[in-house]
Amino acid sequence: MWTWFHRLGSPPYFYRLAGWLVPWLAVLCAGLMVAGLYGGLVLAPPDYQQGESYRIIFIHVPSAWMSLFVYMVMAVSGAIGFIWRMKLAEVIATSSAPIGASFTFLALITGSLWGKPMWGTYWVWDARLTSELLLLFLYLGVIALYGAIEDKRVAARAAAIVAMVGVVNIPIIHYSVEWWNTLHQPATITKLDEPSIDASMLIPLLIMALAFNVFYGVALLLRARCELLQRERNSSWVRELVGRQPI
Repeated sequence: MWTWFHRLGSPPYFYRLAGWLVPWLAVLCAGLMVAGLYGGLVLAPPDYQQGESYRIIFIHVPSAWMSLFVYMVMAVSGAIGFIWRMKLAEVIATSSAPIGASFTFLALITGSLWGKPMWGTYWVWDARLTSELLLLFLYLGVIALYGAIEDKRVAARAAAIVAMVGVVNIPIIHYSVEWWNTLHQPATITKLDEPSIDASMLIPLLIMALAFNVFYGVALLLRARCELLQRERNSSWVRELVGRQPI
């Protein structure tokens, strides 16, 4: 097992493995997206209070979940790279940042579109919205810091510090609807008793959540492969891969 783990940390091995996985994951992602959207937009009935407008949750909720999940992946891999100087962990962390920022931006936009007919306004400064906006700024800070430092090993360590400090915002986002009085409804799925949502709506929502997870995997592997080529451009395995010597 440990031999396989160390092989996974090898840039050329990871590059080849990622290249093999991407097409399969892309097909799986497309299938899940089609099934989830068809179930949510066609098969699921209208909500008895919100009517048809609730259907934006099939994009908004998975995006919000992924904004938190990707940040944790970025922070944990950044910590591994910071402590053990593992190059592949640094690559995973820095490659995750733009993807996580995209999910966060999508969650904020779809939330605003949902909020207008439900709350009568696109934006309010409640705890959930404000902490989610702060999450977007944390992602952007990691991206900007990494891009501003020329030495990418130093840049990755600096970005990892920002990511690790920002982890404190994750439980604030998650528990904000319980700690403060906000316009957001309490948890309807991630709670100890049965979800407060009908199966005809819950199943497509979970399928979409899985589809977003697989999409993240595809996007991460593609970005990580590009980042590895950039970092390892002068190494022998990259020169062998491109079939030429560096100029």
